Amino acid sequence: MHPETEASFAELSTTVRAFRRRIAATRRGARLARLLSIQQLAEWGVPRGSDASDTAALIVAELAANAVVHARVPGRDFELGLLLRAGVLRIEVTDTRADKRPMVAAPPSPDAESGRGLLLVTALAERWGVVEGAPPRKTVWVEVGV
Repeated sequence: MHPETEASFAELSTTVRAFRRRIAATRRGARLARLLSIQQLAEWGVPRGSDASDTAALIVAELAANAVVHARVPGRDFELGLLLRAGVLRIEVTDTRADKRPMVAAPPSPDAESGRGLLLVTALAERWGVVEGAPPRKTVWVEVGV
């Protein structure tokens, strides 16, 4: 077998696991997104309470909260997507406010009650970004190792 063929075969044999769910853009929906991500990861073999599960749950909680608080449009849901492939988990949260792009600001003052979410995501993520979708959608994605 040629090395190129072996690499191609290895890529094809990699298991890809995917989960996608539309969720009401409410505070309860943001909580549900976090709980669903923990459950789905457990079904894929990432134990509850592990560093990987806790990190993913924290990131999902932040992205879902941002979708609900900053990008909510009454009557429109947000979407949670999880993709696990070759030890990398990609978390995606899609909302209907492409005009509200997340930005990492300067660290807030120590007594501030908000403004740390994306700083936390940045610290935990291997990489993250924003992709515009079909108007008026955008997807915030984060990749972490599991």
